[in-house]
Amino acid sequence: MADLARRLLDAHARDDRVALVALYEEAATTSNDMDAACFYLTHAWVFALDVGHSAADALYERLRGLGRA
Repeated sequence: MADLARRLLDAHARDDRVALVALYEEAATTSNDMDAACFYLTHAWVFALDVGHSAADALYERLRGLGRA
């Protein structure tokens, strides 16, 4: 997770919102904690909405399926 955290910080520093969608989704997928996974998934969804990313609807559906939307 340390490498992922570094990549997230780097993407934030570059304001690379498209990369942040993928990185937060990766963090959600690899997390062993449901609350943390939903936190990351929410961030992925918000950044996806912000940039008009094609994954926005699928991310929302994942959150809804987990009872978080």
